[in-house]
Amino acid sequence: MSVPRRRCGVLLHPTSLPGEGGCGTLGQAAADWIALLGRHGIGVWQLLPLAPTDGTGSPYSSPSGSALNPWLLDADQLVQQGYLEAGAAAALPVGAGERLDPAHQQRRSQALGEALRLAWPQQHPGRQRAFRGWCRREAFWLRDHCRFMVLRRLHDGQPWWQWPRPLARRHGRALARFDRQHAPLLLEEQLLQWQLQGQWQALRRQAHGLGVQLFGDLPFYVAHDSADVWSHPGLFSLAPGGGGSLEAQSGVPPDYFSATGQLWGTPVYRWWRHWLGGFAWWLGRLSRQLQLFDLLRLDHFRALQAYWRVPGGDPTAEKGSWRPSPGGPLLALLWLHQALRGRLRGGRLPLVAEDLGVITPAVEALRDRFALPGMKILQFAFDGNDDNPYLPANIQGSRWVVYTGTHDNATALGWWQALDHDSRQRLEHQLRAPVNAPGWQLLELALASPAELAVVPLQDLLELGDEARFNTPGTLGANWTWRLTAPLATLDGPLQGYGELARRHSRSA
Repeated sequence: MSVPRRRCGVLLHPTSLPGEGGCGTLGQAAADWIALLGRHGIGVWQLLPLAPTDGTGSPYSSPSGSALNPWLLDADQLVQQGYLEAGAAAALPVGAGERLDPAHQQRRSQALGEALRLAWPQQHPGRQRAFRGWCRREAFWLRDHCRFMVLRRLHDGQPWWQWPRPLARRHGRALARFDRQHAPLLLEEQLLQWQLQGQWQALRRQAHGLGVQLFGDLPFYVAHDSADVWSHPGLFSLAPGGGGSLEAQSGVPPDYFSATGQLWGTPVYRWWRHWLGGFAWWLGRLSRQLQLFDLLRLDHFRALQAYWRVPGGDPTAEKGSWRPSPGGPLLALLWLHQALRGRLRGGRLPLVAEDLGVITPAVEALRDRFALPGMKILQFAFDGNDDNPYLPANIQGSRWVVYTGTHDNATALGWWQALDHDSRQRLEHQLRAPVNAPGWQLLELALASPAELAVVPLQDLLELGDEARFNTPGTLGANWTWRLTAPLATLDGPLQGYGELARRHSRSA
């Protein structure tokens, strides 16, 4: 793990940062947030995927897994650096309301891309050379990402398999003609990504100077309607014939919570093709993320050992079957890849395994073979079973990241308010005190644990209820839209208290 022993962090997605424009950005608010963390010895900022979102605002179902989300681009910084005129920035669509509006953010980012393109011919030749060099270095993902986003825009959001056949099947002449005809729109997408990369790397340099590490998140699967699948169809379980339908899809089997399992609708991997290609696509994908983050959570880690394969046309996950995955060889190649570049920390991959749920001994063996930390969620701990693996007393060893809750959970206050009487008593017995501040009291349990890293969502530090919940899995509505409305300066007190509490448990940056 790339963070030293006994550290603490906060989970906050940058879209939730305050500011104008309707969405948090990588601008001044993000810099001020990092400064607050550094000031109080909080050494880790955990984020969700920074990729563009789907139509609901979810960053876990992205149209492009290697790109950054244009909603995060800060226009004020572009004006200060001379990439935009102040008038062009002032003309951008203005957000309204306290919640993030995905449709508004899409309009704003398109307008920002156009403004950058119109101002581009006046930029210094040195900047233009730097831009062209960056485009060449990012060829693994950038060109097809830009094509995909422009094509989807020109086809009113239709999925790629409904585009004209020559474009859907990536005929060379059709793509070359497309590149010529739509060069201005492609340039807009390239400029957005270049500027996002610059703003993010500036934040990363600031964070490193303050002793703060950036902890990212990578979904295991990629969206069916994505640049990844469109540009590499042979690596995914698409049905023969080129129509885009799925031969097999992802999910998890029936369990206590769902009699029909969960059906995710994303293609599974044709692992034999990845084997033949030396896992080049996976290595490129992971290397891209490790250029952005100091530490990376692998979502649905168990699928690196075995995955649940469901027939493509099935309406539920019931008739799926477990199939083996080559996670061991893949992680071994990644270890070698990172070692050759001097990017291992203490000889370990900077990865965290999301190993929640029913995990088999084989999955645990894969995690432990590469010394990857697993996850513990304290909200799951108090069901009355003495062998509950999330109980603080059952957390053995230091190779863990312990959370009060995650972005998919209720806030600690909302969880406590919905908790049954017996579970409340068990928590109070654990604390040896009545519960009057559930977020902070769960946090102290996390800090006292032997885990290398303890993380708390910002909502729990602020003692917010479920009105501030970020996501409720399996639902549609206000997910991914919560934003911090108070000025960042008001967080100084809670973060100072967190830092002092962490130091009492020998945790600091």
